[in-house]
Amino acid sequence: MLLGYLASGRGLVRLSLSRLRIRGAVLSDILRVGMPGSLNTIQVNLTVVLLTGLVGSFGTAALAGYGMGARLEYLQIPLVFGLGSALVTMVGTNVGAGQVARARRIAWTGAAMADAATGDIGLAAAMFPHAWLGLFSHHPGVLSAGTTYLRRVSPAYGFVGLGLALYFASQGAGRVLWPLLAGFARLLTAAVGGWVAIHWLGGGLPGLCLAITLSLVVLGTTVAVATWAGAWASRGPIAEAGVNDHLSRALRITD
Repeated sequence: MLLGYLASGRGLVRLSLSRLRIRGAVLSDILRVGMPGSLNTIQVNLTVVLLTGLVGSFGTAALAGYGMGARLEYLQIPLVFGLGSALVTMVGTNVGAGQVARARRIAWTGAAMADAATGDIGLAAAMFPHAWLGLFSHHPGVLSAGTTYLRRVSPAYGFVGLGLALYFASQGAGRVLWPLLAGFARLLTAAVGGWVAIHWLGGGLPGLCLAITLSLVVLGTTVAVATWAGAWASRGPIAEAGVNDHLSRALRITD
């Protein structure tokens, strides 16, 4: 329906396939950001798959309890996405206009808001785990495993918000290498660290949960340190010339 409306010519934006031209430079810029972004999504889901396999060795009740806790962690993603979609646009616009310092301020402001929102949810879940788990099950084993997970992992949810917000901001800046490396570091810390905690250290489910917590800290800290240290120091070519040209025309029209 939206495609038909845009093609009808009745809206402000008029879609015309006859004017469609694939420009290699623009397509390259899109893929340079989009492909690492898709890999980041794969990393997140692969991490959950591997951790689910590790938790499965503790039985069905533990698996169910972990699943409920992991769902709450997953729900932080759409929450931060609301801020992240704005960060992509605002950071991208300012980087393209040459206002890199302002883009960084926007990124840190959004990251602080995301950190506060997800961190508060995490602390509430750690203090009152049954308020979330009780929505799905009252089985003692499930509640015990879910409580173990939430009390050890959810206090680190703030690092999830921090890392995700800066990931979106990095997309706007066209600098997604460090968020991608941070996701890979999280994957290794959670999966390998969890396996070591279970099979070498005999830490059981609590040990696995601590490895997951450490992986979230690694995720948020890595992206934050990289951004603070100047990961955006050199600007990419993403629409930079085009944005500056549009700004120049707008100023001439205003004058």
